[in-house]
Amino acid sequence: MTLEQYLASAQHRVEQAMDRWVPAEAVPPETIHKAMRYSLFAGGKRIRPVLCMAAAEAVSDLPRDIDSVACTLELIHTYSLIHDDLPALDNDDLRRGRPTCHKVFGEAMAILAGDALLTLAFQVLAQLPGAAAQTIRLVEELASASGTVGGMIGGQVHDLESEGQPPGAALLESIHRAKTGALIRASVRMGAIHAGADPEQLDALSRYGTHVGLAFQIVDDLLDVEASSEQLGKTAGKDAVQQKVTFPAVYGLERSREMAERERLGAHLALNLFDDRAERLRELADLIVRRRA
Repeated sequence: MTLEQYLASAQHRVEQAMDRWVPAEAVPPETIHKAMRYSLFAGGKRIRPVLCMAAAEAVSDLPRDIDSVACTLELIHTYSLIHDDLPALDNDDLRRGRPTCHKVFGEAMAILAGDALLTLAFQVLAQLPGAAAQTIRLVEELASASGTVGGMIGGQVHDLESEGQPPGAALLESIHRAKTGALIRASVRMGAIHAGADPEQLDALSRYGTHVGLAFQIVDDLLDVEASSEQLGKTAGKDAVQQKVTFPAVYGLERSREMAERERLGAHLALNLFDDRAERLRELADLIVRRRA
């Protein structure tokens, strides 16, 4: 199976799981379910759930319900995008190549759609069969990565408060290791935990997740400068307009590209513990760094 075929298969499994867990549009109250599904099924690379599944595969044969565990990461990610696009935050009109949720359903419904996706993610984990101790670990992992101390929300706060400040390396790292990196690292760790990783395996995969999380954000910052809105499916060039602290702003384009490549190599080194079972993770690290959208 080629990487392209693997991605298509994994994405299909994740979308099937999301379709099972997210109420249908006809279920009352219909408007909120339409808004949730509008953003959730708008496309996207599904990188976080795919990383989760690939990490599980590196540890053992794909365990039962890994697709449901993986889909919780996309629920959290999509909730964050809906809220990021709101006028009070990034004020964007375009996401995944279509009008943002608040442009279609209004601000109030968009806020509630994000809230509902966030809440549903933890309902999914709580309802999965399996040992209570493992469920608690998965819930803790997802909550911590999404939260305020070293997690996504904390990173978003730093990002908002940094607008217009002189760009610096320390501030940049504090923003992006939390805002983007934490959830990507958690994606890998949750797959490993669900597959029964031992401490050595979990440590190695955690280091891999840290490297690919940082690489993902560096490339995201580069693409905001170098790609078009049509390529990205969202408004390009907004980082500079909003005076965001980004890797190109701090390090310049060429050094940022070198940094992304260094993180890619670090991700590969972190997988030395594993044999060919981790080959998809290696390919995903390459894809994250070399993508053009």
